[in-house]
Amino acid sequence: MFELVFLGTSASAPSLRRGLSAHVLKHNEHRFLIDCGEGTQRQILKSGLGFKRLNHILITHGHLDHILGLAGLFSTFSRWETLEKIEILAGAFALERIDALLYGVRVVPKGKGSNLELALTPLEPGPILEGDDFTITAFPVSHRGPDCFGFLFEEKSRRPFLPEKASALGIPVGPIRRQLVQGQPITLDDGRSIQPEEVLGAPEPGARYAHVGDTGRTEDILDHIRGVDALVIEATYLEPEREMASQFAHLTAGQAAELAREAGVGQLILTHISRRYREADVIAEAQAVFPNSAVARDFDIYQIKRGQTLKIER
Repeated sequence: MFELVFLGTSASAPSLRRGLSAHVLKHNEHRFLIDCGEGTQRQILKSGLGFKRLNHILITHGHLDHILGLAGLFSTFSRWETLEKIEILAGAFALERIDALLYGVRVVPKGKGSNLELALTPLEPGPILEGDDFTITAFPVSHRGPDCFGFLFEEKSRRPFLPEKASALGIPVGPIRRQLVQGQPITLDDGRSIQPEEVLGAPEPGARYAHVGDTGRTEDILDHIRGVDALVIEATYLEPEREMASQFAHLTAGQAAELAREAGVGQLILTHISRRYREADVIAEAQAVFPNSAVARDFDIYQIKRGQTLKIER
C-alpha cells in the first residue's frame, strides 16, 4: 500500500487555500517528497508529517513553482534537523537551478561547512530506486523546457501466506511462519522440512501509482501509466481554454480525464489547480469523461492499494 499526502495543489502561484506543488508518498518506512514549491516546509509541519525519513526528494521539472521551497527546507535542515543525508533526483536542467538555489546563496555550504550531506542525482528514464518490495521508475514528460519526468511507483508482486495450509501441516503460530513468508524453508520439531511453496499462494500483483507534474501531451505517457491504481496529474485549464493550455504545455481537466479513461486507471486525482476556476467546475469537467475523478485539496490523504484507492478523512 502507498499513502499519498497532498501538501500543495495550486498552479503557478499559491492561493488562499492552496499551496504550491508538493506531495509526500509513504510506503512502509519510506517517505518521498515529490516537488517542493514555495512554503513546503510549513505545509509539512502543518500536516503533522514532520521531517523524519524525508531522505529522497523527486523533482518533476525545474520550474520555480516546483523547486523554490527547497531553499527554506534546506535552510532549516542545515541548522537543526537530524537528517544526515538527502538525495535530490531531478533532470539536468532542474539540478542546475537547484544547485544555484542552494549553493549559490550558500543555503547549503559546500565542503565541510555543513553536517548535511546533499546528493544531486541526475535522472534518466528507467528505474531509479528499488526497495525490498517496491520500485520507482522515471519516465519522460513533455513540458516547457528539457528534462521533465513523471514517476511510477510499483509494489513487487507477493505470494500471500495461507494460514489454513500452515495449520493443516502443524506449523505453530509465531516467528517460524514469518520465515516461510520470507521464502525460507523451516524444520519442525518432529523433523519434517517445510518449503515456502507449501504454504504460499500464487503471486499477486502489488499497488501501482503514477505521478505526473506539468505536461502538455498525453500520448507519450500513456504506456507508462496504463492500468495504474491511481494517477495524479495536473489540470491547469478547462476545455474552453484548451488552446491556451496547449500554448503553455498544460492540460485541461477534460484532457486528463481522457487520458485516464484510455489508460484504464483506477482513480484519477487532479492537482495543479488554477485560481481562475471553481473546483466544482474542474471536477464536473473531469467526471463527465471519467467518473472516478477527484480534485485534490491541500492535506488530502489517499491510500492506494491494488484495485482500490481510498480518501482518508482527517
